[in-house]
Amino acid sequence: MLFDSYSGRALKLKNRLVMSPMTRSRAEGNTPNALMAEYYGQRAGAGLIITEGTSPSPNGLGYTRIPGLYNAAQVAGWKQVTSAVHAKGGKIFVQLMHTGRVSAAVNLPAGAEVIGPTDALLPGEIYTDAKGMQPHTAPRAMTQADIERAIGEYVNAAKLAVEAGFDGIELHGANGYLIEQFLNANVNQRNDAYGGSAEKRNRFALDIARACVAAIGADKVGIRLSPYGVFNGTGHYPEQDAQYLALVRELSALKLAYLHVLDHSAMGAPQVPADLKAKLRAAFDGTFIAAGGFDAASGEQALKDGVGDLVGYGRPFISNPDLVARYQRGAALNAPDANTFYTPGAKGYTDYPALA
Repeated sequence: MLFDSYSGRALKLKNRLVMSPMTRSRAEGNTPNALMAEYYGQRAGAGLIITEGTSPSPNGLGYTRIPGLYNAAQVAGWKQVTSAVHAKGGKIFVQLMHTGRVSAAVNLPAGAEVIGPTDALLPGEIYTDAKGMQPHTAPRAMTQADIERAIGEYVNAAKLAVEAGFDGIELHGANGYLIEQFLNANVNQRNDAYGGSAEKRNRFALDIARACVAAIGADKVGIRLSPYGVFNGTGHYPEQDAQYLALVRELSALKLAYLHVLDHSAMGAPQVPADLKAKLRAAFDGTFIAAGGFDAASGEQALKDGVGDLVGYGRPFISNPDLVARYQRGAALNAPDANTFYTPGAKGYTDYPALA
């Protein structure tokens, strides 16, 4: 089933393998470039590519050399990428990721600032090109006006994504970035319209989703969630399952292009219970992408078992630009070089060999 075409309400794909979003830090000046176009073009054998996290705002560029999508130069850069993928018959969504408090001020452009649901500092350090490892910068707690501005930035980025030739956008609601900072009760300690209850913690994600749907259409908007993730100070809390089920029911009512659920247990987080995954799948009327530690055999089994409609693959795509062909032939995979995951340049990025 992995290699079967897929036809959902919003997605028409040549196979059921999804290239998952992965930060690769090659966007010098936070602007996509020809090297990135080559990288994504090489991997256009995937049924769907979801790009690395891309900030809708200067405030969301918490990591070094990650791309943005809020100005004309970035649109022009992304057009190179979408053209390269479409030329090979691929489909590509851009993942919109605002890092929120996961940031160091030195990584941000002039005039930008670190913001979050509250002013609580994220423990630990983050890499900067300028000064090496640095402590996270304390965020400024977002006001109602800041929240409205951020929603507007997502809408602007969604419109620019269409202008740049993307088939759609994915809202990054996982990994402890801004949307999940509002979702997660361990991070969101607000007591206003955006915090204090499960319904209020869900509001920021839903407001963004609704606004983006209104701007570019539900068929061009997906979302990624990862309950039970522990990245960036999140972690489990008692009412989490019920909150996520309520969230997904509301997202389903919006008729989004897809729901992308990531189980981070392959990276050391607690496993998302199979029962919760099944409930989330049942609650979402639309395409469901299952992701997290799959190989060819387990991905095939997941499709046969109805765990998802599509299966996401991350790291295998880093070192295997022709991953789909390798899986089809049962060929050996190239091993990834972790030392070059986030370094500048072509090494460990576009120089992995394809099959003869």
